[in-house]
This record gives sequence, C-alpha cells and structure tokens, in this order.
Amino acid sequence: MLQIVKMTNRVAVCLFRNDLRYHDNEVLAHAHKNADYILPLYCFDPRHFVGTHHYGFPKTGSFRTRFLLESVEDLRKSLLKHGSNLMIVHEKPEDAISKIVKSLVGFKLTLLLHAEVTKEETDVEKSLQKVCQENKASFANIWGSTLYHKGDLPFQISRVPDAYTGFRKDVEEKLKIRPEISMPEKLKPVPSFPSQMSWGNLPSYEMLNSTEPLLNPSSAFPFNGGETAALQRLKSYLWDTNAVAQYKETRNGLIGSNYSTKFSPWLAHGCLSPRKIHWELEKYEQQRTKNQSTYWVRFELLWRDYFKFVSMKYGDRIFYPNGMKGKRQEWKKDMELFKAWQTGKTGVPFVDANMRELLTTGWMSNRGRQNVASFLVKDLHLDWRLGAEWFESLLLDHDVCSNYGNWNYVAGIGNDPRENRKFNMIKQSMDYDPEGDFIRLWVPELREIPGSKIHSPWMLSSGALSAANIRLGQNYPNPVVVAPEWSRHQRDGKDGGHGGRGHGIPKGGNQRGIDFYFKNPGTKK
Repeated sequence: MLQIVKMTNRVAVCLFRNDLRYHDNEVLAHAHKNADYILPLYCFDPRHFVGTHHYGFPKTGSFRTRFLLESVEDLRKSLLKHGSNLMIVHEKPEDAISKIVKSLVGFKLTLLLHAEVTKEETDVEKSLQKVCQENKASFANIWGSTLYHKGDLPFQISRVPDAYTGFRKDVEEKLKIRPEISMPEKLKPVPSFPSQMSWGNLPSYEMLNSTEPLLNPSSAFPFNGGETAALQRLKSYLWDTNAVAQYKETRNGLIGSNYSTKFSPWLAHGCLSPRKIHWELEKYEQQRTKNQSTYWVRFELLWRDYFKFVSMKYGDRIFYPNGMKGKRQEWKKDMELFKAWQTGKTGVPFVDANMRELLTTGWMSNRGRQNVASFLVKDLHLDWRLGAEWFESLLLDHDVCSNYGNWNYVAGIGNDPRENRKFNMIKQSMDYDPEGDFIRLWVPELREIPGSKIHSPWMLSSGALSAANIRLGQNYPNPVVVAPEWSRHQRDGKDGGHGGRGHGIPKGGNQRGIDFYFKNPGTKK
C-alpha cells in the first residue's frame, strides 16, 4: 500500500542503470540516509535497442536482452523484500524523470544515480540534470562501479598511466579498497503518486525489438541474470567448489562453467559489486586458501577499473578509427570477409568454434576473444569497429569501456606497448584445444577428423578428408586466409602432435588473460 506523503517531505528518485543490485549500492544508501521517501526507477531506454553507431547491428542482442529482463525482475523482487518497489517504464530516462518531477509538484525532490563515463551515458546525465534544473529538483551522480574508488586514485584522471603495469603498481601500493556499503534491512518507504502513474511491468521482447533466445545446452554460461544468481555464483565458485583456488591455471579454458569465474555479465549489469567479490575473497583467503589464483581474480578486476579510468582520460577517442593513440591505420571494410568471421565460417576451425559459441549463446571465453579479435584485425585487416560493434551486440557481458578499450588494444591503437602483437591461430588452437574437443563441440561437421588434425583441415589429404566426410568448399569452407607463420604448426597438426597438455592449458601457465574481458597475454611484471 502506498504511503501518504506530506508536501514538505524529501523524495529521492533512484535511477538504476548498470547497477542492478541491492548490496553495496551507494545510491540507495545515500537516499536512505538523506530522504524521507525513496522511489526506485528503471527505464528501458529505446535508444539501447536500436542499431549500433557505424554498422547497425542490434545494440542489445537477444541474449543480453534476456539477461537484462531477468536482472530487472530480480531487482524488483529484492526491493520488495526490503520494503520498497521498482517503477519500470519503457521510455527515455529524461522523459520519465520529467513526468515524475511534474507529477510530484511541491515535494523536495532529488534525482540520484550512479555516474557513468562514456559519451552516450554522460549525455543522458546532462539531459537529466537539465530536466531537474528546469523543475527545481536536485541532481547528484555518485561514483560506485569500480573496485578502487575514483576519488582515492593517487593521480588525476588526465594522468592515468598509459600502461596497465604502471597503473596497477601505483594503485596496489598506495590504495586500499573501501568497505562495502552497509545496506538497511528495510528501505525508507515509497511515496504516493498520482493515479496516472503506476509501477509498470517488464516490456516484452517485441517491445524491445528483440526475440526470446533459445538456450543452448552446450553454453559455458548456463546462468540467469540478476543479483540473486550473481551471489549464488559467487558462493559456488568460492565456497562450494573451491574453483577459485585454481583460477590462474584454468582461466584459459574453453569448455564448461568453472574454468573461469563467469562473473562478468553480472559485473557489467551491476548485479554484482567488484567490492563484494574482493571482500568475499578476503574471507575465503582467511578461512581456506590464499594463493596466486585468488590474487589473480583481483588482478583482473583491476583491469576492469583501468579501462574505465582510461576511457575517462581519452573520452570519445576510444571510438575513433585511429583509437586512443590517434595512430593512422588503413582498415578494410570487406563485408563478405566480415560475414565469414561473424557467422563462424572462416574455414579456420578455432576461430569458427569461438564465433559460433558467441552467436548461439552470447558468451565466449577469454582465450577465444583474444584470438578472434586478433584474427579480424591482424589476419583479415578489417576495421576493428566491426568486431567491437558485433561484440557490443552479442555479448552478455558487454561493458563499453572494457570492450572498446580492449579492441583498441588488439588493434595496436590503444594501451598495448607491443602494438604489433599478433596471435598465431594454429598454435593457439593446438595449445588451448589440443585434441580439438572444443572445435568438435561447436563445429560438428569436423567431428570425424581425429585428434589434433582438426586444427588445419585444409592440410589433410583428399583421402583423410573423404574418410571424415569433409568436402572443403561444400560442407566446410576453405580458409579465407592462411597466414605464413601457421605453417610449422600445420605440419605438427598433420603429424598428429600438439604443444599443450590434456586440459588445454600450455605448459608454464604464464599467459595473462582478463576473465571479465579479453586481454592479450603476457607475464605479470
């Protein structure tokens, strides 16, 4: 039942965006402390369900749409448990806030939201601030999305180091991670509002220009959206399975749900706070195990922070064809080649397997992301923004800063000091999928090729191809490119040898990858 509110009471409208959680929520905590009534709000912004900027792919694909709907529904249930509710509308936040402030005339109203860093999001914040000013309402955006707080950084944003190692050392040596925000068991009550306003319902897929996706039983991410599922996964990965204790050794895996944390979709939607992960790890390290693997989860969370701060430093340059560095490159726009990459029909099995996994599940492993990005940019020489926008469309865990920062990195126009770094597709395939199990899972037409010969089918004799029921150019494509550096590994594959161990992780285990977003390998300095 809605509360009766006196006209002098303070009302905080809490606009949720990429912060779909109750725990460690700075906006809700601030509202609870400073307002008499709280109105939580989520807007399904139609601008998020149109085409991407350059190439017009669906900005929010069906898998992420499903995850978002689940997350918003779970948030409403969580707020109801804490004595509140969630108003859900299908319109631009500026329009929704304008209606709300005009409907609640006479109240002392404040709009609160978590701050974002990239242009589309900050433009919305500017529009919201203008609406508030025009209607004599207050406005505040609050930082709350990173492991280390922006206000604690030991340098100005304009001086964020251009190499991750320098950033990491400075931050780890000089800063402490803040405690989680303490949340009340019961929030301040919701206000009453006029009869023309309602709590609203979740929009349909059709309203969001989408269709309900089919769930693939082979998906490495068989989880639901929302804070409840996120906290269950955190508990499972740490306490129930102890999988976190082997994370550094398994994080480059390809098959199954426990080779990596799988936290990234919940982090991207704000269903899980990075500080929550840190402090849960602290408990785990005190009670169970503290090792390189538990450290490495934080190491990857810090990459996520880094890309947010780098995106603040360089602004729109992360979206420009020449990237952060402003390094002029000639990019091709061969859409036939791109379509082969996009649909997993390049004729290079490791690339195809990863791209088909993404296309049919919305998920791809860290190792896969590194490789398919390198292949698009360094082997096909295509515009990196094709890849960035395709990832933006399909990935469950799309995060603007991490996605575009990493594509800058791979394209040699970002933060990689080795800008000419290139992955050898055949070596990578043999190192991380030595017997071809991952390829067989996603490229079933190759399943009858035995052992490691699967990595380069174009090298097989006509007799071997016939025995495996493969007709190159008919039921599996000829490769769209064969890089000269693949040759020595192709010979290894033809002989049946491989360079990895049975679980698909090369000896040494010093490759660095970002579990939450793809990152090129390297040793920790």
